[in-house]
Amino acid sequence: MTSVKGFRIEEEATDDSLGRGSFVFTDAYSVFDWGQMPDQIPEKGASLCTMGAYNFELLESEGVPTHYRGVVDDGDVVPLEDTSRPPDEMAIDLTQVPDLPNEGREYDYDHYHDAAGENYLIPLEVVFRNRVPVGSSLRRRTEPADHGLEFEEWPEEAVDLAEPIVEFTTKYEEGDRQLDREEADYIAGEASIDDLESVALEVNRIVTERAESAGLTHEDGKIECLYFGAATADGERAGGSANGEIRVADVVGTFDENRFSYEGIQLSKEVLRQYHKRTQPEWVQAVEAAKAEAKREGVADWKSLCEEAPEPLDDGVVDTARDLYCAGTNAYIGREVFDAPPLSSAIGAVQRL
Repeated sequence: MTSVKGFRIEEEATDDSLGRGSFVFTDAYSVFDWGQMPDQIPEKGASLCTMGAYNFELLESEGVPTHYRGVVDDGDVVPLEDTSRPPDEMAIDLTQVPDLPNEGREYDYDHYHDAAGENYLIPLEVVFRNRVPVGSSLRRRTEPADHGLEFEEWPEEAVDLAEPIVEFTTKYEEGDRQLDREEADYIAGEASIDDLESVALEVNRIVTERAESAGLTHEDGKIECLYFGAATADGERAGGSANGEIRVADVVGTFDENRFSYEGIQLSKEVLRQYHKRTQPEWVQAVEAAKAEAKREGVADWKSLCEEAPEPLDDGVVDTARDLYCAGTNAYIGREVFDAPPLSSAIGAVQRL
């Protein structure tokens, strides 16, 4: 179980073969790395499963290798269009995820890769950005000139990038950590960091084009990938490399993994993040303080240092979030799979929060 979805395992992965299983999506949500929050968002899990499946099928049609096998409908694995109702279970190929030992904030990636061999989940998140919104961490870490922008300092509005940029962060450390290219290459193991970047840019292109066709703006997102060294690499496919194959894993292009907007209004989990910042600032500040203290003390478990806990959402906020996920999914995939208001109405409710 992760913070928002669980696993079913049918066949374990080995050093030289992929396993089989599925993701089971729940209606839980998580913000600020907290893990499960007190509320459930009705039909959120089915929304993410539907949108993720749609994107995986888009990627496969464009030659991008993935771990996706279909969605589960009445026990059968089928394409998304063959489902009788919005699915909440996705069939996938499984890879190995060894333990990542740590002493405080020092993590032993050599142990991870020794145990993984050449069939493993790459312990990185690969982030792509098309826009730099107000509050983005990129503004704290870089200057506009670093990205070819003609500003002396960051303006007080979102900035579109001429070309998308790709960054790398850790995945299995207690808190996400920004990486330079050299350290990301080491953590990736046998997988080529250049190939990871190429796959990320191709995923970004495909999701961005689909979003535009639905009237949405794709601002940023991330992917996670597996490396399968026993595969027969095909250089014509986006994940091909000299020694093996990179396949897009986890879930891709949903309102949890990516930031979308509609007519300038956020259409993603960012709505819930910003709502908590406005209504529970003491908890958000306590989270930030606990993370900072953990970093200073070299402690991995920052939550043990946090003195506040989040409060449940009001019922109206839960209803608004549900409509946002469902109406947004309908718009993105171009089908009315959920009973939801038009996207413009859902966005109007968000503006009134």
